[in-house]
Amino acid sequence: MTQKTAGKIRDIKTLEGIAKEIRKYILRMLTEAGSGHTGGSLSAADVAVAIYFSKMNFNPDNPKLKERDRFILSKGHAAPLLYSVLAKAGYFDIETLLTLRKIDSSLQGHPCCETVPGVEISTGSLGQGLSVANGIALGLRLDKNPARVFCITGDGEIQEGQIWEAAMTAAHYKLDNICAVVDNNGLQIDGPVEEVMRIAPVHDKWTAFGWNVIEIDGHNMKEILAALDKAEAVKGKPTVIIAHTVKGKGVSFFEGKVEYHGLAPSREELEKALKEIG
Repeated sequence: MTQKTAGKIRDIKTLEGIAKEIRKYILRMLTEAGSGHTGGSLSAADVAVAIYFSKMNFNPDNPKLKERDRFILSKGHAAPLLYSVLAKAGYFDIETLLTLRKIDSSLQGHPCCETVPGVEISTGSLGQGLSVANGIALGLRLDKNPARVFCITGDGEIQEGQIWEAAMTAAHYKLDNICAVVDNNGLQIDGPVEEVMRIAPVHDKWTAFGWNVIEIDGHNMKEILAALDKAEAVKGKPTVIIAHTVKGKGVSFFEGKVEYHGLAPSREELEKALKEIG
């Protein structure tokens, strides 16, 4: 376990190193808990690390800082990712991660804003995060607060109709202080996204709803940083980053396997995975 990381980091190798640490935390806590969501926590790790450690303004010693940027994990089942990032950022001790899903732990299967410092809203009911992000963004505008709102959704999640109502709303109100990210890993609990409920063409849909759209390799830190910079520079409309990712990224025997959507690693798998991550 390492000490917290703070500040806006732009060095790609440093960010890649943090992403490896985050993946190790995720795997350790899931194995200890014996349950939880492996695939989607690992797939969004690079994007979440880039957002928190290269872009966001926050203060773990003052979680309610007025000028803080806000992060909404709309795909709340990927809570191990959010908890790992918050611990690395210094909101609570890293050792707390090993209490995931245990009785009396603040770190339950979905994030709770009442018990976990740094969690802006309780999430888990899919499709709702972007609507909340809109409300926060509108409130910031009314307060003349320059803070930004980041919202990560899943690709299976954007099958939800509420996402598209929120997409219309953000474009209508020209919420350029919002940056949404679609963790486009191609798999959901019941199988391939395109077989469960086709979402393609994703780029064209968001464009039609009035958003600035950027497509990237969601595991290429250079592309992620460039996309976040572009999103911040766009005025007059919200931006969505479609991050093409791999379910279970970082561990070869988890990658692209739908069964690891909600399956925790065994002790044996954990040891193999930690060696592979390096």
